[in-house]
Amino acid sequence: MNGSYDLAIIGGGINGCGIARDAAGRGLSVYLCEQNDLASGTSSAATKLIHGGLRYLEYYEFRLVREALMEREVLWAMAPHIIWPLRFVLPHHKGLRPAWLLRLGLFLYDHLGGRKLLPPTRTLDLTRDVTGKPLKPGDYARGFEYSDAWVEDARLVALNARDAADRGATIRTRTRAVSAERDATGWTLVTQDTETGRTETVRARMLVNAAGPWVADVLSSKLRVNTSAKVRMVQGSHIVVRKLYDHDRCYIFQNADNRIIFAIPYERDFTLIGTTDRDYVGDPADVKATPEEIAYLCRAASEYFARPVTESDIVWTYSGVRPLYDDGASAAQAATRDYVLVLDEAGGAPLLSVFGGKITTYRRLAEHALEKLEPLLPPAVKDKRGWSGRTPLPGGDFPVQGFDALVGEIARTHPWIAAEHARRLVRAYGTRARDILKGATSLASLGRDFGATLTEAEVNHLMASEWARRAEDVLWRRSKLGLRLSKAEAADLDAYMAGRLAVATKASIAH
Repeated sequence: MNGSYDLAIIGGGINGCGIARDAAGRGLSVYLCEQNDLASGTSSAATKLIHGGLRYLEYYEFRLVREALMEREVLWAMAPHIIWPLRFVLPHHKGLRPAWLLRLGLFLYDHLGGRKLLPPTRTLDLTRDVTGKPLKPGDYARGFEYSDAWVEDARLVALNARDAADRGATIRTRTRAVSAERDATGWTLVTQDTETGRTETVRARMLVNAAGPWVADVLSSKLRVNTSAKVRMVQGSHIVVRKLYDHDRCYIFQNADNRIIFAIPYERDFTLIGTTDRDYVGDPADVKATPEEIAYLCRAASEYFARPVTESDIVWTYSGVRPLYDDGASAAQAATRDYVLVLDEAGGAPLLSVFGGKITTYRRLAEHALEKLEPLLPPAVKDKRGWSGRTPLPGGDFPVQGFDALVGEIARTHPWIAAEHARRLVRAYGTRARDILKGATSLASLGRDFGATLTEAEVNHLMASEWARRAEDVLWRRSKLGLRLSKAEAADLDAYMAGRLAVATKASIAH
């Protein structure tokens, strides 16, 4: 036996890591295993918005929308380095929803969620406003502008895991759950490192299945548990193109099929367009944007933009599978984005399975998960509910409107760093950018430059503090520098990281 815990969690996406953080912060001992890298599935394939979900109002999902709207400013305060406000422009399309309905929806959106800092909706004259210039002339005269927020989704997962670990949780990445057996007092969970083949056996009083798209597979093949709850796998794909316009606002476009897509400024030099909604069958690990989805997104964006968006403009695509709770909705876009927590105590020790959810409400989901388990928790733990929303994530201990001041401080104290480099570090790490720069007196003292300001010091930090093992972890999840590094530079980074891991593994075996 390799240890005994209060809570074991299968799944290192946003829900698993959010539950791990909340539980560890309440004083529970926590073990989490993830078969791949953190956020390697759905949690790095989102549209990267902290939002209420304007279109969910049409499906009368008022509880979900209200909870999500209330979370926007809570999460912004927790992580102002990786979350920041955005303004969205909704052009009025004469052939689709009437203007009065849009105004009503946006009135509800402004008032349902206790908005305090985010600015309210306003009406735009698109013939005069700068946001009308990229649109087809004459087709879109009026629009509405409202607030939501952006999140670096995979970094949000990594920071929740980091905070959980700082509070005592054991985080095992690239470690798959092999089997789990329960008895009256707990679970015996067997896991295996997917790279070394080493197995580990732990005991836990409670088990949480937060495996995302694999939640049903874990129930049937690893835990051998039956449940009436079902998961509906819905594919969402995105395209990234060269920057389509120069202003900093986003667009939300209605389509004739009742779906919507977003066009969002992305990584300063690009525009992100998405998403699609289609039922998915198969292994979630194999998901990729299909030619039909790519054509759909290009066509939908070209309906609005004066310059058509073509496949030749695309620099990157990504796709993920949303593990939605199957509520029997006829269309994928109509399936609920709400979460369902299923508690099973029939065989003795409790098992909690997570179905559905969205990144905006992950923290509330974690709170509700622990509420489900509350009868089994000691009184001292119950008294700590609600702490997670009042405590910043790692690097987020600065004012929500203090980002530029922190960038200025880093630039002043390290004058040899270019302004864009300082900004990128603060955007990724917040106040913990100081840890990467600690002791450095020149750019050269940060070590090797892998390209696009990615230095050896930063890579070492990600390996030591954020469980990065491969170049793809650094370039596509801890950052999006994969858009900027060449294949040769990425290969050099991979070789460097593999060398460091080999040395660390050798030292661990010797020890």
